[in-house]
Amino acid sequence: MKVVKFGGSSVANGEQIKKITNIIHADIERRVVVVSAPGKRYSEDVKVTDLLIQLGETIRDGGKYDEVYDWIMGRFQSIIDELELPQEVYQTISEKIDASIQHVIEEGERGLDALKACGEDGAALLVSAYLNQSGLDAAYVNPSEAGIVVRDQPGGALVLEESFERLYQLRERSEVLVIPGFFGFTPEEKLVTFSRGGSDITGSIVAAGVKADLYENFTDVDSVFSVNPMLVDNPQPMTSLTYREMRELSYAGFTVFHDEALIPAVKAKIPVCIKNTNNPSAPGTMIVSELEDRERDVVGIASDSGFLNIYVSKFLMNREIGFGRRLLQILEDEGVSFEHAPSGIDDMSVILREHQLPPEKESIVLKRIKDELEVDTVLIERGMALIMIVGEGMNHNIGMASRAATAFREAQVNIEMINQGSSEVSMMFGVKSSGLPAAVRSLYRTFFQEEKVKQS
Repeated sequence: MKVVKFGGSSVANGEQIKKITNIIHADIERRVVVVSAPGKRYSEDVKVTDLLIQLGETIRDGGKYDEVYDWIMGRFQSIIDELELPQEVYQTISEKIDASIQHVIEEGERGLDALKACGEDGAALLVSAYLNQSGLDAAYVNPSEAGIVVRDQPGGALVLEESFERLYQLRERSEVLVIPGFFGFTPEEKLVTFSRGGSDITGSIVAAGVKADLYENFTDVDSVFSVNPMLVDNPQPMTSLTYREMRELSYAGFTVFHDEALIPAVKAKIPVCIKNTNNPSAPGTMIVSELEDRERDVVGIASDSGFLNIYVSKFLMNREIGFGRRLLQILEDEGVSFEHAPSGIDDMSVILREHQLPPEKESIVLKRIKDELEVDTVLIERGMALIMIVGEGMNHNIGMASRAATAFREAQVNIEMINQGSSEVSMMFGVKSSGLPAAVRSLYRTFFQEEKVKQS
């Protein structure tokens, strides 16, 4: 049995849904399908999820929402027309969106999750209807019916262990099952969404639950590339990765795969293959638990901007029991999550996503750190980027940090922070966002094009 997940570009219009129907027809082992909400049809287009968020926020704030509502319904209607589906499908989608709008009106912020989920839900209804029309015996399966039970954390749901036993029962069904991604239900039957991009999470959860032989994640690229193609021309593709490598790369900016999505598949030891809906015959990139033979020590370079650094300095900090805990407690009290916390003898840095600390919250955090911890210095540095070099072979090779530092020097980019995890699968560098493109290109030359550089 294979679980197949299709991203937003794969269900963006009727033509794309015809492609995924052919993919499912081509392999009878593709028994469970998970879909995202319709994505962009062209570069200037708007994703249906973004339209639904705009709709919900407009309703919550008491504004007029007719125009954005019509845009959303127009997207679904155009797909129905392209696929020549019965109008009853549109009616079902319309009723679900209208019911979700009522949730927003009655429950405010709490109702937004139900409305955001309508993109995936509508896509699943469209795909299941077209699969049936194409001659397959297919069924739409709501996440509640499937057994996806989650913790009550709107916008950041976490799956509960009981889900996996319930999901296993789906193996008894004979149809091709189409499940909307991105959301589940609490034990009290409240709809709650995963974090943004959470359809990948649903696919991984379902694959683990049904004990699939393979989880195929279809997107719009032939494979995972060793570096962002927007920064480096014609980067090398990666034919295989380990779970740990992909997790590190996804966290640090590889948008092809949600950074939390691998966890259920990893635990269940289910191989994952990233493939291209527009070129399904391409082998894609396999993600597995272990790889014995590696072509190189570094397999990928990931990068992401939008970080800030809270720098705290206090003489004899290392002698003060509980200092780090109290610093992080201040962030917890203010509802701020952190990413990394490298430290020295007398200083400590806490790396955050910039959106976690808006200006009004920044002043509160700074004041509390000064007053409660009595520090010598506390500074906030915005406009930071993180660059991560990743590879299971790094811990077997001497001089990796030296080679990376040389690459930064050649790019004339200053390293603001360096951190290596205990797993030694990755090494992370903090730089000013303005230096990110040059640093990434220099690192790519160092770790992927050394021979060509020497020859030149």
